[in-house]
Amino acid sequence: MERFRIGYVGWVPHRAFLETVARDPRLEVVAIPIEAPIEEAIAQLATCHGYYVMAARDELPAPLHVTEGLLARLPGLLVAASYGAGYDTCDPRACTEAGVLLINQAGGNAEAVAEHTIAMMLACLKRIPEAHAAMKAGQAFNRAALMGRDIRGMTVGLVGCGHVGRRVAEILRTAFYCRILAADPYVEAQTLAALGIEKVSLTQLLLEADVVSLHCPLTAETRGMIGADAFHAMKPGVVFVTTARGGIHDEAALLEALNSGQVAAAGIDVWSVEPPPPDHPLLHHPKVIASQHTAGVTEQSRAEISRIAAQAFSEVAAGRMPPRVVNPEVLPRWRARFQERFGRPVS
Repeated sequence: MERFRIGYVGWVPHRAFLETVARDPRLEVVAIPIEAPIEEAIAQLATCHGYYVMAARDELPAPLHVTEGLLARLPGLLVAASYGAGYDTCDPRACTEAGVLLINQAGGNAEAVAEHTIAMMLACLKRIPEAHAAMKAGQAFNRAALMGRDIRGMTVGLVGCGHVGRRVAEILRTAFYCRILAADPYVEAQTLAALGIEKVSLTQLLLEADVVSLHCPLTAETRGMIGADAFHAMKPGVVFVTTARGGIHDEAALLEALNSGQVAAAGIDVWSVEPPPPDHPLLHHPKVIASQHTAGVTEQSRAEISRIAAQAFSEVAAGRMPPRVVNPEVLPRWRARFQERFGRPVS
């Protein structure tokens, strides 16, 4: 029996991936060192049917991103699986044109990211970053100058409402009795209404939300979506939080909005360049609480996304359709490619 070969570069998110793969005799893993010469890495990937791909674009060398150019050199590749819910390092259009199935691990880290999001909201509303900065500077004598706000009963706007957004909404509604607005063109209003969420336009969300939180993927549609005009449209004193992807919000525009007071505070987990340079002005702003794309980096979430990725490869190796397909339009061609390669259909 020919085994289904899975290549990965550098490291896997959690040992659970390798442990789960090891239990399936149909799977074989090809580990490629991160320091391997690019040509050598590509040559090894060319022997693989599956590519387990880092999701953080600045961790993976650009020539190893799943693009049209790389796919042209991997004619035997059948599946590209992102490490997480995001797939910044993979081009869905290029995958479809090459007949490659692209899958992600959506939902696997939803709890971790949702908790991190709410922690940032609370830290901003309670003005914890400002208090910390004032204390370090020896200027924290007037406690009233650091008066915060309670989140209970506030209107929170979610830009994007998938797995993470819905869990954020659930926690805020049940624990803090918040009104939840969501702007997501891909989710029906009745689906959100059943969860106690109001579907609104992005324009209405920006006008009404006390807290704006981003939960959409980085795509051509969302890149730069939250720029100067969007910050200007928000309520004065809004709290802005993003645990989505860098590039959706304009960092310079956010800095200007913080300096003007339009945005009262910001929680930022994702950056245009990760990690951002140490002298990045947002890192040194007293009204910003920052983290290095670690919202989903918990023991539980890393184990979960690793297990479901391994299980997806097992499904493919068994001739079954895996869940979480990003590019379903590829399926007719992909089924034909799989049958041609392994001599059996996909059930």
